[in-house]
Amino acid sequence: MPRPGATRVMVVANQKGGVGKTTSTVNVAAGLAQLGQKVLVIDLDPQGNASTALGVDHHRGVPSTYDMLVDGQPLVDVITECADLPGLSVVPATIDLAGAEIELVSVVAREQRLARAINAHPLVGTAEEVGEDRFDYVFVDCPPSLGLLTLNALVAGREMFIPIQAEYYALEGLGQLLETVEMVRQHLNPQLVVSTILLTMYDARTRLAAGVSDEVRSHFGGQVLKTAVPRSVRVSEAPSYGQTVMTYDPASAGALSYLEAAREIASKGAPQ
Repeated sequence: MPRPGATRVMVVANQKGGVGKTTSTVNVAAGLAQLGQKVLVIDLDPQGNASTALGVDHHRGVPSTYDMLVDGQPLVDVITECADLPGLSVVPATIDLAGAEIELVSVVAREQRLARAINAHPLVGTAEEVGEDRFDYVFVDCPPSLGLLTLNALVAGREMFIPIQAEYYALEGLGQLLETVEMVRQHLNPQLVVSTILLTMYDARTRLAAGVSDEVRSHFGGQVLKTAVPRSVRVSEAPSYGQTVMTYDPASAGALSYLEAAREIASKGAPQ
């Protein structure tokens, strides 16, 4: 796939848990790496599920997002390479991150810590500034809440990538999320746009899934990817082997859907 002209910073957020947020982050990132892109995944969820799926150590003492956000360590010092996938790097999350929200409360410009860390990295920027070694994509996997960690991500990101489970509650949660995005745009980050919406856990046999899909597509149009990710046991199994489904079972329906979603994101390009 053609590489973007500048690093695309994509925030993967949805305050409703269990919608396939982390699963979508790691699999789309892995898909893009397989398509020849250079990708960085920043795990901002204290549970560290993205780190687990990418086979990266995230016990206490490992350089992590906590060190970057709270102690101000440079992003360069906390990045780990993903062994299975060349071109994919990770900043793991440790359990220490659970306390970061409280520790950051008294810090000046606390909602801009992540943005500053990302922008200061020598491989983030345009082709002219940084050259061929640049990161093409930075994915930030947020916790399932709208706290200070997610706020840091929304201020740092240029694009928002929202996975939605194909069921009714997901639509309700989406309204709240978009209100938060609008608030962040007005006060903190006017560049933020919702560029990508992905339907996950899609069961083509049910009317409900089709109904939710139609409603999301009629409301958001071109922001919704044509590809919907089906419910798949393979996708759920992969993290228990410390892998994404892309390397665990590349021929499964889930892996092929995520690869297609990655291809769509790359070919659609960054929003103008």
